[in-house]
Amino acid sequence: MASTADFKNGLCIEYNNDLYTIVQFQHVKPGKGPAFVRTKLKNLTTGRVIENTFNSGVKINIERVERRPYQFLYKDDMGYNLMHTETFEQIVLEEKFIEKPELMKEGMEVEVLFHAATEKALVCDMPPFVTFEVTYSEPGVRGDTSSSTALKPATIETGAEIMVPIFVNTGDRIKIDTRDSSYVERVKE
Repeated sequence: MASTADFKNGLCIEYNNDLYTIVQFQHVKPGKGPAFVRTKLKNLTTGRVIENTFNSGVKINIERVERRPYQFLYKDDMGYNLMHTETFEQIVLEEKFIEKPELMKEGMEVEVLFHAATEKALVCDMPPFVTFEVTYSEPGVRGDTSSSTALKPATIETGAEIMVPIFVNTGDRIKIDTRDSSYVERVKE
């Protein structure tokens, strides 16, 4: 058994008979009254983020989870087919377990989080940055800006559409932040 003093970002706990990971926490000691811990918890089965307040010193159950390296092979009607990079064991994940499925590219290395006690897949984490080729983008016209950060839609090789600066053209390779699907930079070959 652990207590609220053991909280850290990324810790997996059991709360309300479900698995949650701590996204953010803050110990608060008001001038009057007992101390408490304000948290943001992400449900690992539904993906919802909730806010909760724990009294300081409350006992919690820490759940053991394992991160395992997988490679994305292909998508079919069953879901997303992944292969363990060391044992070559294959699993199929439903789309709800992947945070940004539109950014999954064949051959991409990902990490799958498993609950150690039940061997159940919880969530598929992608690398923070990935590189894609722009397959279609309208040409940018000089003078088409009202500010210095003019954006236009571009389609990448997975079929997803993201907003890019007007100087990005079809055929360019760009780096994308997978956490918010935003353009980071153009990649030199």
